[in-house]
Order: sequence, then structure tokens, then C-alpha cells
Amino acid sequence: MRLVLLGPPGAGKGTQAQRLVNRHGIVQLSTGDMLRAAVAAGTPVGLKAKAVMESGGLVSDDIVIGIIAERIEAPDARNGFILDGFPRTVAQAEALDRLLAEKGLKLDAVIELVVDQQKLVGRILNRAAEAKAKGEPVRKDDDPEVFKARLDAYNRDTAVVSPYYSARGQLKQIDGMQPIDEVTRAIDGILAETA
Repeated sequence: MRLVLLGPPGAGKGTQAQRLVNRHGIVQLSTGDMLRAAVAAGTPVGLKAKAVMESGGLVSDDIVIGIIAERIEAPDARNGFILDGFPRTVAQAEALDRLLAEKGLKLDAVIELVVDQQKLVGRILNRAAEAKAKGEPVRKDDDPEVFKARLDAYNRDTAVVSPYYSARGQLKQIDGMQPIDEVTRAIDGILAETA
């Protein structure tokens, strides 16, 4: 099972990805985690990424695709994977399609968690306020200004990936504002159709 989960920050992708990992024995592949692991392992692609990151630059699509190509060959990814944080652009989505085709693979589902962004901002503000009230640290991502900047970046750069997959007939949308268990059931329904 090979999946892409789309949706803005705070939509619940991480929560749903973890549930899929636990139920289906697949791995969640975060591009950030993969980059750090490749750098730490000193792989050829990791060394390229390290040089770019140390110079303060953004890692190119070619390097990210190279890291994904290496990672999906790992034994724990044989049963499948969930891509988290990738693709972020249409160019990355096209590169992912080429990579999978070269390996004789395809995506089983592209699922977008659709949310009301105004309500999402309110949800994040409430979560931050609740953490403060309990004397717990507020997650960095829950800082209202940081969250709004991440949401703006998503709307500017990543929201274009959904129409790409929609035009190819691959996109399935779920109301991400439902309770967590309802979202999980909707994802399970989509996956049952693709099995």
C-alpha cells in the first residue's frame, strides 16, 4: 500500500498516518526525517544534501527524490509507505510518478484531508491555550504566528498538488473537520475500494 496524505498543517495528517502505520504495517516517510537519516548515514545522496543544508540552501527536488528512491528500497518499506510532507509541488509530484514508474510501482491512493482553514486556526489557538492553562509547553507549530505562516506557505506552494492528482483521477477527499475516528473510517473506506 503506497499512499500520499495531503492537507494543510494541522489537518490531522500525522494522526491518521500513525493509525495507518499501526494497522497496516507500513512506514510513514517524512522527507525531513529521511534527509536527516541520509545525512547521518553518509549515503551519496545524504552527502549532497548535507553540503546544501550546511550552506543554508534548500535541498533540490533531485536530492529529495534520490533520498525517497533509496528509502523505499529499505526492507521496512516493502509492504508500503505513506508519504508525509511530499510532494509539496507539482514538479515533485511528477518526479514521484516517474520514480515509481521506473520501479514498476504506483500510488494506491492520494487522500486529501479537506478542512475549514478559519476553524483550523481556531483549533490550533485553542490547543495552544489549553497547553498554557495546563502549564505544558506550547508546541512550536502551535504558535499562532508560526502556524499562520505555515498555512500561508501551504496555500501558496502546496495546495496546487491536489488539482494535479485530481486531474489524473487519483485524488480522494475527506472532510478533515470530522472527529478523528470518523476520518479514520473514511480513509479505511477509500482503502477498501482500492484493495
